[in-house]
Amino acid sequence: MASSRLMALLFLHFLPLAAIADQDAFVGVNIGTALSDMPNPTQVVALLKAQQIHHVRLYDADQAMLLALAGSGIRVTVSVPNQQLLAIGQSNATAANWVARNILTHVPATNITAISVGSEVLTTIPNAAPVLVSALQYIHAALVAARLDSHIKVSTAHSSSIILDSFPPSQAFFNRTWDPVMVPLLKFLQSTGSYLMLNVYPYYDYMQSHDAIPLDYALFRPLPPNKEAVDSNTLLHYTNVFDAVVDAAYFAMSYLNFTNIPIVVTESGWPSKGDSSEPDATIDNANTYNSNLIKHVINNTGTPKHPGVAVSTYIYELYNEDSRSGAVSEKNWGLFDANGRPIYVLHLTGSGTVLTNDTTNQTYCVAREGVDRKMLQAALDWACGPGKVDCSAMLQGAPCYEPDTVAAHATYAFDAYYHRMAMAEGTCDFNGVATVTTTDPSHGSCIFPGSNGSNGTFINGTSLAPSTNSTSSGSSLPFNSNDYVSFPRLVAVLLWIAVFL
Repeated sequence: MASSRLMALLFLHFLPLAAIADQDAFVGVNIGTALSDMPNPTQVVALLKAQQIHHVRLYDADQAMLLALAGSGIRVTVSVPNQQLLAIGQSNATAANWVARNILTHVPATNITAISVGSEVLTTIPNAAPVLVSALQYIHAALVAARLDSHIKVSTAHSSSIILDSFPPSQAFFNRTWDPVMVPLLKFLQSTGSYLMLNVYPYYDYMQSHDAIPLDYALFRPLPPNKEAVDSNTLLHYTNVFDAVVDAAYFAMSYLNFTNIPIVVTESGWPSKGDSSEPDATIDNANTYNSNLIKHVINNTGTPKHPGVAVSTYIYELYNEDSRSGAVSEKNWGLFDANGRPIYVLHLTGSGTVLTNDTTNQTYCVAREGVDRKMLQAALDWACGPGKVDCSAMLQGAPCYEPDTVAAHATYAFDAYYHRMAMAEGTCDFNGVATVTTTDPSHGSCIFPGSNGSNGTFINGTSLAPSTNSTSSGSSLPFNSNDYVSFPRLVAVLLWIAVFL
């Protein structure tokens, strides 16, 4: 039995997903709203446009947000919230009313392209599982009646935890408890030309592995060939957790005889901050993961099982949701804060226009708002002294004297130092009183280093505030110069695949 299953999997491995092989992958973002000071929909859309974000996923069908998105051309995935699933799954009329209220009133002005019916239903509200497929069918039927079914796909987002025995990927299968749901669900996706929505979080896989999965493997960092994970059944080489999880889903579908259903990753990301039990939830790791993820997706790399086949992905998430409960990391998955300020600057050279036009060289170092004035003054004094910044532009009568405030003068000095150090990571911190921005602080005749002479805004859609607590070393800088030092992680265990070799 085992050998026949393996032969079948090896045969199915070579069957292409022809339907999507010629499509380009995209990167979108999820928009959560658990913020104490949530920007209004107009502000959200303005940020999306500035960042050139063309695909978004909402966790509901908020009317104000959908109205704000009208005319933007942004492709929108809306969601049926879990709390509405039972009612819709038990009533065709309720589903039709939902579509009429949340879809028909907004298209075509708002470019709604998909509906996620619930989120992680099987693992979060299993009592609703018996009506999940009915809910998808009823929503789809309403779209058919409105002649929108060819434009708007219907699916439901799953946690990757529904996949069991996922390493190596060729041995993966869905939790058989859910076969009565998964088989008709996959039939529905296949018959309607839809796709499997999957939430993929290498951060959690890494954390739960207790160091059995190396950090570099989770972060898409390059691995030497002898450190790559090799699936002993297919001999496919895996260089990152993301691909391994996606291929596990492909193999799990193959186990149920579904080989032509594409996958869209509806959530993936890495937290930029955590509590003491989450030492790898850092700005540097979040930057590394999301930057590498974006490059991986946009380059149409595909996976080892399906190279070159698009795996479009939505980053989790646009904003830090400070009102979320739970661990510190739960509040720190965002690319931006509530004011639209980036959390860190993504490294996206060569990634085209995703999340804006790669303005890596158009970043500036400015004083943080609301910081201690004495600390700001001390940092300014250091920059104009041991930091060897030319501060003559801030002398009375000089172009950058006005406004004559510590914050304004510190911003000029910080930015001058930042650019003198070639914008190296860690050179815009000054003990926490400085941060990177993509808004040119130049004003009037005061032109800042790195400016193109105008004071427009250059928002790098991947641009988030750089790493914290770091400055250049080898000087009398009175700030902690060791906080940002990244030491190689010592791996004491073999890659997961060694278990199977």
